[in-house]
Amino acid sequence: MSLPPPDLHPGEAAALAARTAARAADEGVAEIAYATVDSPVGRLVAVQTPRGLARLAYELENGGLDEILDDVALRLSPAIVEAPAKLDLVRRELDEYFEGRREDFDVALDWALSREGFRRRVLQECARIPFGATRTYKDMAIAAGSPSAFRAAGGALGSNPIPIVVPCHRVLASSGGLGGYTGGLERKRMLLAIEGGTLPL
Repeated sequence: MSLPPPDLHPGEAAALAARTAARAADEGVAEIAYATVDSPVGRLVAVQTPRGLARLAYELENGGLDEILDDVALRLSPAIVEAPAKLDLVRRELDEYFEGRREDFDVALDWALSREGFRRRVLQECARIPFGATRTYKDMAIAAGSPSAFRAAGGALGSNPIPIVVPCHRVLASSGGLGGYTGGLERKRMLLAIEGGTLPL
């Protein structure tokens, strides 16, 4: 995948992304597709590469659609087009999850936006937490191979590029409290409630 020159200003990168995406769409070779998804926890932006779902963002909490796409363009490729049909499976599985008809996501994942090493191991372990179950930040640090790095595990979960599908909302503080959540604690409570778990105070 081509990357824009590293010295591009974000505005210039956005313009380059728009031009490249338009050309890619005309030529039928778009590398990355995105779509917006309405949900009970707010509008989401889903971004998919040929390898799988790479980004699922709470639109308002991440600066809006343009900022999310600018970030993807800078970090992955400027060839991005709006293509809801390519994300039909993602949208359908999210709808089923929110309706209480799905416990596990089957969509392929692309980990390209998560840093390799400990952070990615934490997120991959997080993806294995079963529906309705919870873990602590310490549990995640242990599972990722660094038992004392529970604060770093929290940082990795806080930068999760694929929330909900990679269920960082299932990770709680060791004290039994909610801990943090990139989408806000009210969304974390809502997601845990969908899964029927006992909510921390």
